[in-house]
Amino acid sequence: MYKVFIIEDDEKIVSLTKDKLERYGYIVSAARDFTNIKNEFLEADPHLVLLDINLPNYDGFFWCREIRTLSNVPIIFISARFSDMDQVMAIENGGDDYIIKPFSFDLLLAKVKGVIRRAYGEYAENNSKDIYEVSGLYLFKTQNTIEWKGKKTELSKKEFALLYILLSNLEDIVSRETLLEELWDDMDFVDDNTLSVNIARLRKRLEDVGIYNSIETKRGHGYSMIKTW
Repeated sequence: MYKVFIIEDDEKIVSLTKDKLERYGYIVSAARDFTNIKNEFLEADPHLVLLDINLPNYDGFFWCREIRTLSNVPIIFISARFSDMDQVMAIENGGDDYIIKPFSFDLLLAKVKGVIRRAYGEYAENNSKDIYEVSGLYLFKTQNTIEWKGKKTELSKKEFALLYILLSNLEDIVSRETLLEELWDDMDFVDDNTLSVNIARLRKRLEDVGIYNSIETKRGHGYSMIKTW
């Protein structure tokens, strides 16, 4: 099931939209704290965002830019503003589509279905999600960055791939051979010490965001990631 996150301060519109979308099988949540949209977006981890422009504190253009620092998730603007300039600004700030209020639910549903189909379905180039989360540790795949309790750091492609594999096998031992095969196409040209160096660097990156002693060395076997956060 696809998850939709609504950022709209009109409770009636939120209620009606939520009710309609849920009837068609979508999982819908809505923003509550309009000063903390970025963190609420991370908690919701949606496949699609419906975003109003006129919001308390900061407008929808601002929050669209903020979300784009975290994810390429599709964003549909829904607004009473109907000028061409508003629609241009929506696209330039990272939006994928625009619906003018008042709107029919049939139009909204068609837009939602179309955007999701392009992003995740038959027309998608890559069906994987941008964000991978384990107990509050966020991995942003398109940016090779991680975030834990508000602290963020960038990893190399190899470091990020190592972390993703270890997290995907949390608490289990992953052999050195498996890691080498996953990360390097030709193992004949890879020094065995290369993996050790990358593991050491990954540990340092995790420490940068406040996570310590999470990667254990299993001598003669490989490595295991333990949830210490």
